[in-house]
Amino acid sequence: MALTKDMKFAIGLVILFLTVTCEVQSQEDRQHVTGQVTFLTTSNIYVRFDDTTPIKIGDSLKISPGGIACLVVKSKSSTSCVCAAVGDCEIEKGDDVIYAYVPLKDSGEPENTVLDEGPLEKDPAQAILLPEKPPEELSYKEQLRGSLAGSSYHLLNSDREDRHQFMARLALNAQHINESRYSFDTYLTYRQLLEDNASNNLPENHYFRVYNLNVRMDATPSLAFTLGRAINPKASSLGAIDGLQAEKYLGNAFLGAIIGFRPDILDYGFNREQLQYGGYVGLITEGSDSRSETTLGFMEQRGRADIDRRYAYLQHSSNLWTDLNLFAVAELDLFSKVAYTTSIDPRLTNLYVSARYRVSRKFNLALSYDSRKQILYYETFQSEIERLLDEDLARQGLRARLNLRPFKNIYAGLSYAKRFQSDNQNSSNNIHGFITFSRLPATGGRASLSYNRNTSNYLESNIGSFRYSRDLVENKLYGDLYYRFVHYQYNNLRDPLEQHYMGTNLTYHINRNLLLSISGEYTTYNEENNYRIYTRIVQRINSQ
Repeated sequence: MALTKDMKFAIGLVILFLTVTCEVQSQEDRQHVTGQVTFLTTSNIYVRFDDTTPIKIGDSLKISPGGIACLVVKSKSSTSCVCAAVGDCEIEKGDDVIYAYVPLKDSGEPENTVLDEGPLEKDPAQAILLPEKPPEELSYKEQLRGSLAGSSYHLLNSDREDRHQFMARLALNAQHINESRYSFDTYLTYRQLLEDNASNNLPENHYFRVYNLNVRMDATPSLAFTLGRAINPKASSLGAIDGLQAEKYLGNAFLGAIIGFRPDILDYGFNREQLQYGGYVGLITEGSDSRSETTLGFMEQRGRADIDRRYAYLQHSSNLWTDLNLFAVAELDLFSKVAYTTSIDPRLTNLYVSARYRVSRKFNLALSYDSRKQILYYETFQSEIERLLDEDLARQGLRARLNLRPFKNIYAGLSYAKRFQSDNQNSSNNIHGFITFSRLPATGGRASLSYNRNTSNYLESNIGSFRYSRDLVENKLYGDLYYRFVHYQYNNLRDPLEQHYMGTNLTYHINRNLLLSISGEYTTYNEENNYRIYTRIVQRINSQ
């Protein structure tokens, strides 16, 4: 049947009416979930919501309802999301974050599709962040930070041989090189002594140390691999690891695996006979004004293919109420081998707990406790195991520190540290205090006074010092002068030993990232005089 002109007109009106009605209904049904940025790290941004049910991993978030998408969700819990920043968006703690979606009427479950609230060409980040794009296609922002330093040290002695040495240091952290998934991190040092081995009683007169040298690949926003020598921040007590590390986030939980080698115990070089492997699991919890991270791991270390050490470790760090910081780490050894007999003999070898509380802007305090035992590597030290077990004492320490700012330009601090063990050997008590006056009214600059007293089983020392420093040329040339008096009283010596130190330092900022400094010091010790000269040049590397 042919449609008349009137029928076509009527059908057109119906289609137009339905189109407009659906568009209006869609706009009315559009809902937003609002969150807030609560914590930022170099690689992650944490956003808290009242409810994250509508949000899926891979979805994008906007800083404002009409703004561009700046964040992509890497993992989530019921109330927070771990996100990565993309593009050139600048994000700060406290920023409001918007997630837009349309809930499905039939099932009551949200359809997790981010709605474009503006023309696509005005929002280039949106093209990257659409959910259908896999996370591995996201772009990253390159960040380059580090420093290259060279220095020289010269000691001119009136009674003994002179000493000279040169040092170089490279520290470089390159995040997402050329906006890729690859990052590079290194810390290298080199030292050259200009002396004969016979005169300094050292096996070598040059030292090259690699403390950090690794490449990291972010396979996805929640999965990363690290190859090379690296210290894992989630297992800081392990020290450097030569090998492969992998880490995967599952919402607020994470797990990791490690396989590699321990650096050589003598020269810190690579040692293929010291294999180690293990894994860890952890959990991140986050509140409106708190965040914590807890890691539980297990490691096995081998020496010449046999078990050298097997242990578990627990690490916890947290920020509570933004003013209280806690950190704790413990190691429990789970293996022993004495006289060729192996057993599971739990042994607490390391415990460290610290807390720092910021009472107010003018007052903060810190408290820490540690208990450490000799680490027993049953293959490396097999000829000395019985002697080490006989001396298996925990060396313990307790430290308290108090910092004050009673007035705008006055800072002061007091700390007490005690070391002790069960046989009363190697015990010491240390008291340290200082007061600093900044922006002195007559001369400008700042002056600082400090005092340190230490008593132990064999020595009592008292050290007092004064330092004055100021800008000589604003933002260009900085200088300081200092004097330090040292008084040592050894239990086995009748007369005390006294030393006087007088020195100065000049630091010249050639430009924003390049500085040159030179220091000179004169020391008297009985009839002996020492002159020390220390020079340093530092080139800072910063892509910002």
